[in-house]
Amino acid sequence: MAGREDGTRQRTAGAGAHADWAAELLDHLRPAGRDVHRVVTWLASAAHATVSLQDGTGRLLAGTRTGPDESLAADITSGRIATAALEDRGRHLRLVRVNRVHPASPAVLAVTRDAPFDRRTSDIVTHTAQVLELLLAGHESTAAGHRLRRATADLRLAILQLLMVEDTVSARRVAAGLWPGLLDTDAACVYVVESDPGERDRLAEECLSVTGDRALVVRCPAMDGHVIVLTPRDAAGQQLRSLVGRVPGVFLGGSAPQSLARTATAYGQAVSALAVARFRPQKAAVYAERTRPERLMDPAALYGWTAHLLRPLDALPHHTRAELLATTRLGLEFTAVNTAKILGVSRNTVRARMDRVEALLRTDFTDLTVRATVHLAVNVQAAADQTRADGDAGRVGTARLTDLLAGPAVRAWAGDLLGRLEPDARNLRRTLRTWIAVGGNAERAAQTLGVHAQTVREHVRSAEPVLERELLAAGSDLYEVVLAHLVAGDLDQPALHRAKTDYPDSPVHG
Repeated sequence: MAGREDGTRQRTAGAGAHADWAAELLDHLRPAGRDVHRVVTWLASAAHATVSLQDGTGRLLAGTRTGPDESLAADITSGRIATAALEDRGRHLRLVRVNRVHPASPAVLAVTRDAPFDRRTSDIVTHTAQVLELLLAGHESTAAGHRLRRATADLRLAILQLLMVEDTVSARRVAAGLWPGLLDTDAACVYVVESDPGERDRLAEECLSVTGDRALVVRCPAMDGHVIVLTPRDAAGQQLRSLVGRVPGVFLGGSAPQSLARTATAYGQAVSALAVARFRPQKAAVYAERTRPERLMDPAALYGWTAHLLRPLDALPHHTRAELLATTRLGLEFTAVNTAKILGVSRNTVRARMDRVEALLRTDFTDLTVRATVHLAVNVQAAADQTRADGDAGRVGTARLTDLLAGPAVRAWAGDLLGRLEPDARNLRRTLRTWIAVGGNAERAAQTLGVHAQTVREHVRSAEPVLERELLAAGSDLYEVVLAHLVAGDLDQPALHRAKTDYPDSPVHG
């Protein structure tokens, strides 16, 4: 009886010991503990051994490199044998195959120790190999999912960049494989959704969820907190507004409907509307909600003036001209760095293209009145390219910029816009006019006005909610305000085509 009791006690102790290590090993399968390196470290401690996990090429995946017998390792990874054991100069080695998700080749778990492998240690090694198989399979699946999501995101960005440079044919071809019919449209809207940069990935997933396959959702490569959404014919606009309404700290700016070739214009409009959205309780705004000055000008005169201004680019090959105009349109909206990110080129390329346009137009882009005027022209040109069937759309005219800005509708628009600043006792209008005249430089404006540079910045910021336009960041909002000052006669007319005295806008004819 005593012997049987002894045997029972030994079996119970053995079962308890098995339960202990098995429980520890199973803990590594819990969501918080799924780490191959931690499992291999645990095995080394539990087996009092040196442990390595390496793939078929010998690359160490986890543990400490032990240099197992190469022929045995090859037999295991090739599938000829599943396990192997040997003793070499007092060292005991156990090799076990660890299968991985195809097409990855099997890995080899090598366990080396001074003492022979008893039943308990052998069981630990065998079960650990099974746990490693599960973890590696999970990691491969997770990694594959990440790679797929990254590739899809990169593809969306590539499509957007093609649209930004008006290559709609290539954009449709790329999109057709994954999102059939998405770009089979004549018109689309662009939205920019803004959040804290740390929340951007979650916001992008929300945008994908609410829009489904009805929109192109892209994490903005230039602004860390922005998600760009291109939706055909505003198919997903209402869903985006609902999303913004229920998520704190999120704002939405939308463009007017534009052709796909004018995606860059739509994007600029959406960013402009986003500035307005920040001042609105519903946190959303659409660019079409406000009057654009070019819509108040005589179309034939406007197209003719634009063609005349940009005529120096007409001698270039078509693709070069289109590339320069698309880059300039974005480069006048954003910094060179951000424009480069949006287009997928280097910032030096952006600067070189804009320098070339600046040289061809014989003008100076550091002058805000020049930037505003050229910005008007390149956007009108983009619209003209879409309406080339109209006989006046591409015809060179003789209208002066002063003629375009002298119309009663434009003058009423400018008076209404700048008149909003009059009630402020700080004379925001004078500060803003001076700041624009010196190229948006607060220090130089402060010297002219006899105030501190910080006062100038505060005045400009104070003007933003009144005008519902973002001014400190160069772009459509600022250029509209510059044009309003030109209409009102508060600024000198821009110097364009300086060396061409026969051009109506040259100083000789001003």
